[in-house]
Amino acid sequence: MIQAACCHLKTIKSDPWIPEPLQNWMFCVLYVKKMIAVLVLLIMKPGSLSADWFVTFENPNTCAVKGSSVEFGCSYNYPDMEIVRNIAWYKGKLIDGEWKRIALSDIPSYQNRSEYLGDLQHNCSLEIHDLQDDDAGYYYFRFDTDRYGRRSKGSVYLTVTELKARVNPKRVRAGDAVTLECEASCSLPTTVWFKEGHPVSKPNFMAQAEDAGNYLCAVEGKESVQSDPVTLDVQYSPLNVSVEVSHAGLLAVGSSVNLTCSSAANPAADSYTWYRSTGSSSVLQVGSGQVLCLPSVDLSHSGLYVCQSRNRLGENNSTQVLLTVTGTDIHRLILLVGIGVKVVILLLLPLFIIWAWKRWRNSTADDTESHDYENV
Repeated sequence: MIQAACCHLKTIKSDPWIPEPLQNWMFCVLYVKKMIAVLVLLIMKPGSLSADWFVTFENPNTCAVKGSSVEFGCSYNYPDMEIVRNIAWYKGKLIDGEWKRIALSDIPSYQNRSEYLGDLQHNCSLEIHDLQDDDAGYYYFRFDTDRYGRRSKGSVYLTVTELKARVNPKRVRAGDAVTLECEASCSLPTTVWFKEGHPVSKPNFMAQAEDAGNYLCAVEGKESVQSDPVTLDVQYSPLNVSVEVSHAGLLAVGSSVNLTCSSAANPAADSYTWYRSTGSSSVLQVGSGQVLCLPSVDLSHSGLYVCQSRNRLGENNSTQVLLTVTGTDIHRLILLVGIGVKVVILLLLPLFIIWAWKRWRNSTADDTESHDYENV
């Protein structure tokens, strides 16, 4: 084809009827046309240029969390008549002012952390485990066939980030809105939240007392790598106010009893007030402090007792606790009754033994007489 083109061009140049400037112009036009045709044929010829050679990275800009694993999705192609002999992944490094590609197999820090997931066909995926800050950078792939060696022109750029959990705001009152935010230096897939090791269903909620505690976030599917915890402080007025009585049951005149008040509150309750109501509708304040001490009760101490717990956010009351004081020393009475029962038992036991012995003797005598009659 090239020879034919040259012969044709020579014919034009030797034509005496065509002016020389026009001959030169026609010569250039025909030459360009022939060269374009030659290039098209070369491109369409299989394996003639690099049309069959390429490396494709699924995500050229990858972001992963420090301590987790990352996979570089990769595929490569080559002419069908060739066979792949070797593959290798490289990392770009600036050494003495010169950009170089260093094989991962030659970098000690990647030993036992880099794993080739591909094959010698078309898959060139790579996974790196336990990511560290130094793993950030550019990664390249190379493969060698039985005829040529090819390396990727493009690269995968890896960003290694750390998760940072934020609670906004950090301190709230019960009923206020809370937002959980998981931050990183690059875009990450879906993140999940945990509170004290338990999953959190939503990152936005209205805070209640039970929501106070430590929160942390992680990337979904890679929950083993988590952020540092952050604390949510939920403040609320006293809840679950209760009263514990040191002595259960009836109280005798002169005995002692303590009533202890407890509650859940944030901040902690700083004031306790005690009230007593009697059969009438009147309510009397009978003391203050977390413990109400009654060292020597009398009949006037009988009634329903209530503890009021208070902090700067509010107050709440306990349920009523009944104290009943009797005029008789019930404990002494029980003791005397017990002693009396023991005395009666001790007195009756000998009589019962004598009665049983006499009955046994009479029974024996009757048996003897009946035997005598039978012998006669």
